[in-house]
Amino acid sequence: QVQLVESGGGLVQAGGSLRLSCAASGRTFSSYAMGWFRQAPGKERAAVAAISSGGFSTYYAASVKGRFTISRDNAKNTVYLQMNSLKPEDTAVYYCATRSTGWGPRPFMPTEYDYWGRGTQVTVSS
Repeated sequence: QVQLVESGGGLVQAGGSLRLSCAASGRTFSSYAMGWFRQAPGKERAAVAAISSGGFSTYYAASVKGRFTISRDNAKNTVYLQMNSLKPEDTAVYYCATRSTGWGPRPFMPTEYDYWGRGTQVTVSS
């Protein structure tokens, strides 16, 4: 049974930083791509970043490029999202997800991911 558990969310002032973690179990972590998504109230779930199984390929949404960094530690079965220069519009519940392949097209599509965590709240105050 695949489990994904996010942590690291919280309340931060605009301009601040947070580091999200997602611990995975139940699957050979190093074989699968991982993604971070977010969902703000009243909005659809949207991709934030994704990383290939080996960490060599990444994807970033235009809104976070240059501010957020996705990384993974396959020895620890964990994927991270370092978020810097946070803005109020980054406020959302952040979810990690795992894909059934090492990479592939459309890393920004939620439908490409087969397991999801329960999410962690990130709130950025102005």
